Amino acid sequence: MGRSTGLRAPVRLVHPLSVVRDEQGWTFQDVVDIVAKATRRSADRRKAWRWEHWGVEPDAESQAALAAELGIPMKEVHRLGWPGWLPDGGPVRTGFPWTREGTLQALDDTLEHAMLDRRGFMKLGGEALTVLAGQWLTEDPEPVTAALAGGRIDAQFVADLEDGLPRLRRLEARLGGPRARHLLGAELDTVAGILKEASYTDRIGRRLLRLGAELARLAGWSSFDAGLHAAAQRYWTSGLRAAHAADDRALGANIIKSLSLQCYDHGLFADARALAAAAVDGVGEVTARTLAMLLLRQARAAAACGDHAECDRLLSAAETQMDRTGAGDDDPAWTGYFDAAEFHAQTATCHADLGRPRLAQRHFATALDLMPAAKSRDLATYTVQSARTHTALGDADHAVHLLETAIPMITAAPSQRNAARAAAARAELPLTAKDPKVQHLDQLLGTLAA
Repeated sequence: MGRSTGLRAPVRLVHPLSVVRDEQGWTFQDVVDIVAKATRRSADRRKAWRWEHWGVEPDAESQAALAAELGIPMKEVHRLGWPGWLPDGGPVRTGFPWTREGTLQALDDTLEHAMLDRRGFMKLGGEALTVLAGQWLTEDPEPVTAALAGGRIDAQFVADLEDGLPRLRRLEARLGGPRARHLLGAELDTVAGILKEASYTDRIGRRLLRLGAELARLAGWSSFDAGLHAAAQRYWTSGLRAAHAADDRALGANIIKSLSLQCYDHGLFADARALAAAAVDGVGEVTARTLAMLLLRQARAAAACGDHAECDRLLSAAETQMDRTGAGDDDPAWTGYFDAAEFHAQTATCHADLGRPRLAQRHFATALDLMPAAKSRDLATYTVQSARTHTALGDADHAVHLLETAIPMITAAPSQRNAARAAAARAELPLTAKDPKVQHLDQLLGTLAA
């Protein structure tokens, strides 16, 4: 399978049934026709759409008909359940050794498959991710031995590559994940090629691995933002190995924090909590800003689990760390986004999840006041979240206004996550579809590619 270099936004495969239909060339009508032929029932294509988009589980006879058409034994259907028995595009491999060679294998596997992986669902479940985090916590990194494969790489060459990271971070934040992921994948491909084919000292090798880990983190984030969750997992799990091989605990913790957020978004709150705790436990000695960022991820997971006391304790600890930050701190460059505005926005999200909309609204208002206009994607995220708190407080008219304000921001920095958030906020409005305000909002929402 070749590596993709195209720039067109991929069509997401949002469910294992989407993968089956894509590989078989089936329409929704084809799916229900297969079932109707075997069961002598009506062939309403809306049934297949609901299976794929609404999480409706087909009855046993319908599943048996599809399994027979796909050649899947019924014992597998019974063992794995819906939709686990559907052939959904193959695994995301995580069994590579925690060594330099294992890291290079993981990066190569990711670069071979991630850009072509259009699955809009998590392939690795929370249990598999927590096992991976446990390995990261306990495996000792090997010394990075000098490589003698090809042309010699010196410190200045690596510095030139590292100097490109700030630009890439800005581009990803300004353009949105769907537009940036191809560029980030290409940059990662370059670094992985150097790691495999060049000659360098152990110190240079460690810097290259750290660079590869950060590029994989960014590529994973852009895929996550585009709603391509299996691809995001490919990038993040290989990036975690690269950070481990580089002996950069903080960067590894940041990648695990991203995996925690993915679990949070998919409703796997206990797994999100376990991953967030692993990130804090394994980060080592870091700056106050870095620790505050990780503690807030823990707080969000605790809030999602409904643990008020633990969330409040973690929020207090994070605030203490933020109060200790200073201009002279040697913060990792990837913490640059985590400023006072982001701190308030994350705190607001915790309170919203705990059913404290008034407190959440105060923090969202502060975050939006502090956030620079250039951060279109983040402004859109928290404007939509603020709208939801206004709905919860009974101010639907202002919620509509905020959603209308957010839509041009989402258009400027496309984000599948933000489009989905906006749709969810619209669904919460206690207004009828005939309300002129809602009709106008629906027209605007229709311009977003959800």
